[in-house]
Amino acid sequence: MSTRREFIAGAGAGLAALTLAPPTFGKKLDRPVGVQLYTVRSLVAKDLPGTLAAINKIGYRTVETFVAQYKIPAGDLRQAIVDAGLAVPSAHFGYNDFATRLDYCKELGAGCAVCSSVPVSVGSSADGFKRAAEQYNTWGQQCKTMGLQFGFHNHDTEFKSFDGKTGVEILLENTDPALVWWQMDCYWVAQAGQNPVEMLKTHGHRMQSLHLKDRMPGFPPSTDTGPASAHFTEVGTGTLDWVPILRLAGRDHIPNMYVEQDQTERPPLESLQISFTNIEKFLNA
Repeated sequence: MSTRREFIAGAGAGLAALTLAPPTFGKKLDRPVGVQLYTVRSLVAKDLPGTLAAINKIGYRTVETFVAQYKIPAGDLRQAIVDAGLAVPSAHFGYNDFATRLDYCKELGAGCAVCSSVPVSVGSSADGFKRAAEQYNTWGQQCKTMGLQFGFHNHDTEFKSFDGKTGVEILLENTDPALVWWQMDCYWVAQAGQNPVEMLKTHGHRMQSLHLKDRMPGFPPSTDTGPASAHFTEVGTGTLDWVPILRLAGRDHIPNMYVEQDQTERPPLESLQISFTNIEKFLNA
């Protein structure tokens, strides 16, 4: 089993690129916090350089790219990110064409290729999750051969239970810890009726990064990832217990954290500012 130190050392060009980012980040923060660009998808479609500059100005140091961005050549996207004083440690790719995207990930300079979700057909049975685990092991080996790390991202679907085991448990039990890492989305864990703090206590050593977004109170849990599961709010304005989440992330040396808010009632950059301000407070609590 690889250690966290080995993971960080081998994370490739994306993590090394952090040295390119100027120290505009909050002075007291001891870990980089980034933005999953899906949060600002409406803005990057119109003005990628301006949006990246605004993200840097708030204080974020890194970004994570998402599937719809890859119409842009990888070298051009990487250059836009670097020109904004940011780094791109990881990138999301879809399940169905994941293997064909690894060259793009390499050229982008992202150290970790993340599978963004499991298809509905895969996540509907224990056997489906076992097949996904086998596929993740294969992709993990392919990534390792290319000098990349492989990670998988969760929604609430992965917490469906099959004979007493959730999809996440099946994935973790049937994948090689040296090849397959978990990018835990704190919101979707909570939306599934689970506790992100307990997940970190139990599985933090398997986590490659975190997605940070909060959950509004007063809504039932789900495992369907449908529109009725969308109760997103800015970090620090909802129900999640951020101080222990961030402390446990530090304990396990989880190298990257990304704010992602799938939907915002405010302008997206305003939401990102609120989340950043609250994360800064929580990290220094």
